[in-house]
Amino acid sequence: MATSKEELATSMENPDVPGTNKRFVPLENNPEVMSSLLHQLGLSKSIGFHDVYSIDDPELLAFVPRPAYALLLVFPVNESYEKFRSKEDSGKPEYNGSGPEEEVMWFKQTIGNACGLIGLLHGASNGPVKNFIGRDSDLERLLQEATPLKPTQRADLLYESRALESAHQIAAQKGDTAAPSAEDHVELHYVCFVKSMDNNLWEMDGRRIGPIKLGNLEPEEDVLSEKALALSVRSFLKREEQAGGGELRFSLVALGQSFD
Repeated sequence: MATSKEELATSMENPDVPGTNKRFVPLENNPEVMSSLLHQLGLSKSIGFHDVYSIDDPELLAFVPRPAYALLLVFPVNESYEKFRSKEDSGKPEYNGSGPEEEVMWFKQTIGNACGLIGLLHGASNGPVKNFIGRDSDLERLLQEATPLKPTQRADLLYESRALESAHQIAAQKGDTAAPSAEDHVELHYVCFVKSMDNNLWEMDGRRIGPIKLGNLEPEEDVLSEKALALSVRSFLKREEQAGGGELRFSLVALGQSFD
């Protein structure tokens, strides 16, 4: 029996973010908006997001500053993705890492419409980008407080952070289109791919049971390298196509050196 749009929306939201939890105004899928949020929190303005117009055309890829430290894949959630996510996570223990020995810092999403924010935090809190966070900034303090916490307590920290909510509220009002309501259901989802300091590629999604190690990269390979794309974005798109979803509409942004 086919799943109705209303049933799918319910199945997409309820397992992850209870309807009684607070909700944010969704972020526009816009590199300038994303960059402004992280800059307000304390990331250096020498680092920002850039559109990736193609993962196959070398001439278009050449427009993206390298190395690329993180990728944000933005796509409309559909039934095939939800089934895959549920099946892959089923029976696996939930991630329970914490402390400075963590290879990557992962955040569980407990705020409605905050998958964009969680994706940005994953990009900014892992790998070399951490070296571009301002001293005594809101972002530095947030990550310092989050480091020793287990995922549930870490999620509570984000939930209660006034600095995070304020920066998100300001950024959500920017962009090229009118901001939707916090109560609106937005079908776009954000998944972040980062390279750790140990040269491993990770999939970071606050709606999963934890971070997912995708494979090892060479020191000179970034998240836009051929191997990284094969392990991440191309693998994701191939899986969706094989699941019968057809060609998936998606967009991709990369975190790297700013043009300014």
